[in-house]
Formats: sequence, structure tokens, C-alpha cells
Amino acid sequence: MTDLTDRADTKVAKDAQAAKGRLIVCSTPIGNLGDITQRVIQALEQADAVLAEDTRVTRRLLTHLNIHTKLERCDEHVIRERAGQLTARIAAGQVLALVSDAGTPAVSDPGAVLVAAVRAAGLPVEVLPGASAVLTALVASGFAAQSFYFAGFLPRRSQQRQALLIQLAELPAVLIFYESAPRTLATLSTIAEVFPDRQICLARELTKLHEEVLIDSADALQGLIMEREQSKQPLKGEIVLLVEAPTKSTAKIHVDKYEGLSEN
Repeated sequence: MTDLTDRADTKVAKDAQAAKGRLIVCSTPIGNLGDITQRVIQALEQADAVLAEDTRVTRRLLTHLNIHTKLERCDEHVIRERAGQLTARIAAGQVLALVSDAGTPAVSDPGAVLVAAVRAAGLPVEVLPGASAVLTALVASGFAAQSFYFAGFLPRRSQQRQALLIQLAELPAVLIFYESAPRTLATLSTIAEVFPDRQICLARELTKLHEEVLIDSADALQGLIMEREQSKQPLKGEIVLLVEAPTKSTAKIHVDKYEGLSEN
């Protein structure tokens, strides 16, 4: 009888331990280290491991916070093949904290693969909110709209980029894109073709020392960037581009070319 009781107690203890396992999605600062939340700090301290997009970047953050939790690489090149193994560890009771290099994981980020895998296994996912370049740029732009559309990074090829922008042109929303500094001029050129009359916001190095928010037409922003390049001041840093929502004067109106023609 005692043996059966001991076995039952052991099973209950194992089940209780497994119930504690979960994935914690942790938002980290996009520039200013003061923007990290107390909940994220606590999660990083108490997790069994921190899953990092780039362990070098995350190690600097953990060192700043005096946190010594084990770091594991979990970038876009390995996350799909590791998702099953990581999910099994969570099912066994481990608490894993997921971070990206900056901002909120799984937003235009491979972390979404792991979140989906853990949820598909019926295991808990806890999301700790925090810094987001998308929302910071949207508020900084001052663009008024009832909605916004975040499209991540635009295609590299100009024709594909133009096709996507044309497709999005009729949305009654502010359009938001990520972009790298070297590609910004080319992207602005395409935006100028599709949205010649709309205001564009270029938000750079948000929350950092050299934060800059520029608002003008795409053509004017191109000119400014080229002037800076000629002055040996090339565009640097993380870029967010926003296109203001269409108004009645800027929205393209579809006209039926057969309207008004009588049938023979």
C-alpha cells in the first residue's frame, strides 16, 4: 500500500513540475536599456534558458542586468529544426524565455515558428509586452488613422516591391515597413512612384541617442538622404518607413471604362 502511495505521490510531483513548463516571450529594448520591464527582468532571471536570436547581442543585455541564465542560439537558421526539441523540454517542465535582438519577438521575426509549435502542443505561452519599433514609429509620425498595416520588410526586387505597394495602396490605413539603411533610397524611389502625393515618415534609431523622425514626401526624403551622402553622412541605423493613410484627394479611384456605353 505504501509503495502504491509513493508512486502516486511521485506521479503527482512530476505532473506538477510539468505543469510549470512554458514559453515566455520577452520584449527587450529597441535602443534604450531603460525601457526593459520588471516582468521581463524577472523572467530572464528565473528561466531555465534564454533562447536568443544572436547570443552576442543578448549576452550584452544580460551582462548589463547582471543576469547569468544560460543562453542558447535560436535564430532563423535553427529555430525550425529545434522547435520540436524545445517544445519537448517545455512539456517536461522547463521554462524557456524567447528574445529577439531588439523589440518584441515573433513580429516579422522567426520566433513565431516556436510560438506556433508550443501552442500546437497545447503548452502555455506567456507574452510579456514591451518596446515595439512599429508602435513607437506610428505614434511619432503623428499620422492619423483608425487602423495601420504592418508589412515587415518589403521585397528586394523593385518590380515585386512596386506590385506589393500598389496592392496596399487602397487600404484605409497607415502602412508601416521595416527597412535597412543601405536599401532605404531604393525603397523610397518605389514609394515615390506609387504614393507621390502622400506624406512619408522615416523613423531612424528610435529611443537611441541619435533618434530622428523625418516627415516629407518620398521625393524630398530621397533628396535629403542623397545630400547627406554627398556630405559623407550616410544613412545609418534601424529604419521604419510609414506611408500616411489615403484621403479622398490621394486615394486612387477605379473608373469603369465601359460605364455609360449603351448595349448594342
